[in-house]
Amino acid sequence: MKNANFLAHLAHALFSVPAAPAAALALAATLALTGCGNDNNATAPAGASGAAVKTSADYFTINVAAAPVRMQLAVEQPDNMNEMMRGLMGRRDLAEDQGMIFVYRNAQPVSFWMRNTPTALDIGFFTKDGALSEVRQMFPFDETSVSSARNDIQYALEMNQGWFARHNLKSGAPLDLKALAAALKARGFNPADYGIR
Repeated sequence: MKNANFLAHLAHALFSVPAAPAAALALAATLALTGCGNDNNATAPAGASGAAVKTSADYFTINVAAAPVRMQLAVEQPDNMNEMMRGLMGRRDLAEDQGMIFVYRNAQPVSFWMRNTPTALDIGFFTKDGALSEVRQMFPFDETSVSSARNDIQYALEMNQGWFARHNLKSGAPLDLKALAAALKARGFNPADYGIR
C-alpha cells in the first residue's frame, strides 16, 4: 500500500518550479514504480542504548481496544520515505492478526492506494490521541485513492479486509499508544516526534 500524499506533494514540488523536465519525469517515474512489501533494507536511527535497533520487517504486538495486532511499523522519516511508500505492496502472506501501522510526524489528512498490493485490506484511521476515526475498505491492485475523512490523522493501520468488523471495532476504539511508543523506541525513534508524549 503506497502513501499517495507523498507522491502528490512530490509531483507538485517537481512540476511547479522551473526545472529540467526530463530529470523531474525520471524521478517521478522511479518513485511511481516503487513496490510496496517488506522493506528489509530500511534503516532507522541508531538506538541510544546501543541495543540492536529493530527494522520495518520486525513485528510489535500493539492492541486496538482488546484486540492484539502484530504490527510492522512504517515510520515517516524526513530523509527516507521508503517505508511509507512500500507499505504492504506485494504481500500475500498477511496472517489474521498481522498488519502495518503508518506513523506520521504530524496529524494530517492521509490518502492511500493499492498499487501492487494483492491482498484486500481495511485501513483504520486514528487521531493523535489514538482514537479510531473510521475504517475504509481497499481492494487488490486498485489505484483509486482512499482518503481519510478527517484532516487530523496521525496513524493509519492496514489489516486484512473485515478484521475491524470481526473484532467489533468502531469509531472511538483506542490504539495502545504506550505500546506504540515502546515500538518506536525499539526502532530507534523518539515517540514525541510522532505525537506521543
